[in-house]
Amino acid sequence: MILCGIFICNLSCKSDKFSTEMVFDETSAYAAVRKQVSFGSRVPGTEAHVKCKDWLVSEFQKNKADVIIQDFVAKTYDKKELQAFNIIANYYPERKHRILIAAHWDNRPISDQETDTAKSKLPVLGADDGASGVGVIIELSRLLGEQKLKNLGIDLILFDAEDYGDSNGEMESWCLGSQYWAKNFHKEGYKADYGILLDMVGASNPVFDKEEYSLFFAPKVIEKVWKIANDLGYKNHFVNVNGQGLVDDHIFVNRDARIPMIDIINRPRGSKTNFVPHWHTQKDDMNAIDPKSLGMVGKVLTRLIYLEDTNKI
Repeated sequence: MILCGIFICNLSCKSDKFSTEMVFDETSAYAAVRKQVSFGSRVPGTEAHVKCKDWLVSEFQKNKADVIIQDFVAKTYDKKELQAFNIIANYYPERKHRILIAAHWDNRPISDQETDTAKSKLPVLGADDGASGVGVIIELSRLLGEQKLKNLGIDLILFDAEDYGDSNGEMESWCLGSQYWAKNFHKEGYKADYGILLDMVGASNPVFDKEEYSLFFAPKVIEKVWKIANDLGYKNHFVNVNGQGLVDDHIFVNRDARIPMIDIINRPRGSKTNFVPHWHTQKDDMNAIDPKSLGMVGKVLTRLIYLEDTNKI
């Protein structure tokens, strides 16, 4: 992602529990991050990318989701054509009242923020930038597979080819998977009430501000999520600060799919890049991940799902 100024299954479940609050397990989410990283850098066109895709699909299937693999050819800014895959896990696809939770699962092919030029051409491992949001989603999938919801449908989407963009180019060089999905829904006539994007949510002491595009396109969603975070005691992390807009998958979901979506992304104060220090460097490995941060985000989302399902929000 890059900074930018504003522009105008039927779920078969053995459990008979309905709409009790799910308990998010941060250690399970952390294990899902570690598993992704174990494949290596998941750049489209690599063996690690294919192996990780197969594992992600198997996890969703194990968690009783209806899984759709949306394959497409990612035409990159450097004139490559790479096989890419959006992975969609649906729960209760027949329900009209539904929310979308997404993250990107690919990695950047270069470490363009490295000060050491010898490392700048190496692919990013992406424990935080990619795998952290996916780890939270995999744990949400596990919970949804164990417990029934009364009224709410959930779509979990892992976008591919988000991070294969031109730092000095057009914003459309980024987020190729979400651009494709927003113009080619996995289901004809697909609609969602709103969406939430997770990106770089795994580092210690995160600061999630109210990103500019999120406020512009989905202010009511920001209000819901930040209130829940405040009620859970996370007001020092989900801060009441209006942040700068950035190009991320939510832009294209808002613009092209016409689904209001916010971006939950860690942007610590005082950072030279406006992102975490390990962003697009070789230091984006498991040392960058704090299970407590994954747990914080996951608990906010599980509370949101419960409140939406029971009409208490």
